[in-house]
Amino acid sequence: MSDLIQLLPDAIANQIAAGEVVQRPASALKELLENSLDAGAKHIKVIVKDGGKQLIQVIDDGGGMSITDARMSFERHATSKIRKSEDLFCIRTFGFRGEALASIAAVAQVEMKTKRGQDELGTLLCVEGSEVRKQEPVQCANGTSIAVKNLFFNVPARRNFLKSNAVETKHLVEEFQRIALSYPEVSFSFFQNDMQLFSLSPGKLSKRIVGVLGQGYQDQLVVCQEETSLLRIKGYIGKPGSAKKTRGDQYFFVNNRYIKSSYLHHAVVNAFEGLMAADQHPFYVLFLEIDPSHIDINVHPTKTEIKFDDERTVYGVLKAAIKQALGAHLVVPTIDFSVDANFTDSWQNNRPQNETVQSENSYRNFQSPGFRKQHVSGWEKLFDNPSIPSQKEEDLLLHQRQTATETVTFASRANQQDEPDRAIQDQKITGNTFQVASKYIVAQVSSGLLVFDQQACHERILYERFVRQLNHAKGASQQCLFPQTLNLSQADFILVMELQEELANLGFIVSSFGNTTIIINGVPADVAITNEKALFESLLEQFKHFKSELSLDKRENLARSLARRSSLKSGQKLSSQEMENLVGQLFVCENPNYSPTGNKTFVKLDLSKIDSFFNQ
Repeated sequence: MSDLIQLLPDAIANQIAAGEVVQRPASALKELLENSLDAGAKHIKVIVKDGGKQLIQVIDDGGGMSITDARMSFERHATSKIRKSEDLFCIRTFGFRGEALASIAAVAQVEMKTKRGQDELGTLLCVEGSEVRKQEPVQCANGTSIAVKNLFFNVPARRNFLKSNAVETKHLVEEFQRIALSYPEVSFSFFQNDMQLFSLSPGKLSKRIVGVLGQGYQDQLVVCQEETSLLRIKGYIGKPGSAKKTRGDQYFFVNNRYIKSSYLHHAVVNAFEGLMAADQHPFYVLFLEIDPSHIDINVHPTKTEIKFDDERTVYGVLKAAIKQALGAHLVVPTIDFSVDANFTDSWQNNRPQNETVQSENSYRNFQSPGFRKQHVSGWEKLFDNPSIPSQKEEDLLLHQRQTATETVTFASRANQQDEPDRAIQDQKITGNTFQVASKYIVAQVSSGLLVFDQQACHERILYERFVRQLNHAKGASQQCLFPQTLNLSQADFILVMELQEELANLGFIVSSFGNTTIIINGVPADVAITNEKALFESLLEQFKHFKSELSLDKRENLARSLARRSSLKSGQKLSSQEMENLVGQLFVCENPNYSPTGNKTFVKLDLSKIDSFFNQ
């Protein structure tokens, strides 16, 4: 019987290694950029085509390589960083495993041109599927240029798993942003299909953050610095007002290497406790410098996860540094001890003057000792007939008013097995509807009361409408009288271009206006809009939030996001007609019982339940 265990051929071994190192085009770009930085490059140019599937090229002015080094760089486990095992615990460079170029060359066609400053000629090396096709002298500039062409050309199954060009470009941009942020002293440029997306000149970290992540952070940066015997922290955090529902713009760098750490993220969030909503995430770009002997970076193939030998101390120092930064920049609220809480008459006597000041700075209302009394008057209205609608109606549009009827019947095709819902279907509203706290709608039926959450109801109505529009491409659009221009970050711009068809189906007419600027020419006709730009920005934020939290396809995500952002909000007053319209539209939905997020849209209070409150 012949032996079963055999050594793998180098080509197959390299392809297996590529499965860990090169998962998508962005993985190859990361390795090439790190090699350029290790070579001491000061100017790096990136060129990608078709989301990196056709071409990923990185050109630098680093040290270059000799003929022998150029050839050895494509061998497995060939590296200039490691000589003995102890070197693994004092690494300050990026690449050290010697797998990157060998893995990339196993699944792509690679062309390298490299030249050292002291050499007259450089070296041209062409490798295809781990086989060296060409090696010859060539005239080229100092530094190295590596072009990765037709990624996964010899592994079609892997290529089929790649996403659309827009999605892959988004991942490429994210990897580029991480590297560009970690080295603000290096010049970077990025070209996608001959269009320049980034042109970053050397400068301060704050300038690099604005150049990479957009002008929106220009006035939101707070310096964060701390130095102890264990580690040094520097960088910027965002003011609480810049917090978002998504976790996109959050960066940790340890010894200039980008890492992911939920443990350190928890320290940052704890430091912001009480300054932002629980479902929001702060912005930060933080650099931690620590002795390499205290960390282990060789725990993940992509080297984005590391281990600290004293995590608790790092956690505590990071949290304290952020709290100190927030306090030093007067972000943390303070108590004004100069105000005597026992003397409020002076505030009342100077009320006209105070109201003038408060109108200019509304937040100062909460600094007045007497602010709690400003809503005391009018308490008698609590006992008025709640069925009489308010005379002052909000500027609210419910576009289905024309189709509403005076008598509304309840009919639901969803949850047919739910006995309570079937009992409601044949009942009718027997009295006027009214609002409670401008949040809930109460309607009387023959067997009791129905209490509706107006926001959840409207979300369900809009969600089903948007799903139909996306499926049938029948979303009506109204032209903007004055088209709105919107400057986006690179990642958001690519996302909008990816969603352009779906946005058009909903009624958004957007077009590119150079670089990362878009023009909003039209918005959905059946959405109450007061600010087109704000609606579009909030739609993007909600889309990214759902994308990070839920596994949804982009159409489902868009429908949910727009329904959430354009629905009625708690606190909006409705007329009697608007309330009846809302209830009527809810019960013609396919699933009127729950909002898109799974919350109940209404509850029923039976007469027997109400009687039990009084007959105990």
